[in-house]
Amino acid sequence: MKKILAILIICVIGVSCYAQSSSKRDSRKNLVVKEWNRGDGGKGARFLDHVTKYNADGRKCEDIEYTSSGTIKARCTYEYDANGKVSREVVYNDHNKAVRIRKFEYNADGTKKKQYNYAPNGKLQSVKEFEYVR
Repeated sequence: MKKILAILIICVIGVSCYAQSSSKRDSRKNLVVKEWNRGDGGKGARFLDHVTKYNADGRKCEDIEYTSSGTIKARCTYEYDANGKVSREVVYNDHNKAVRIRKFEYNADGTKKKQYNYAPNGKLQSVKEFEYVR
């Protein structure tokens, strides 16, 4: 009886966590978040500092960072795999030219396994491996 109760509790917690994650993504569908800043100790003119865009699935698809003069400082786009994990990031400079490409590989439990770093021409520059120690 105790085992059945324990399994039932675990199932309820799992469904609850999934529902919260799904609900959070639902609230972000096609959302654009603009971050405004004020220089001069908060007394200066307000300027757009950062924009984060979410896609129709509620996943972050683009980050844009701006200078205080309103020009783009840097931009990053995100692509996802079938499991909803970031599979590719592309970082662009202020001239909208790709400067870095990252691709990711994951373990069965969803944690990052490897990060592949590419130059804009597609040449592999480095590989970062992740190790999880308890």
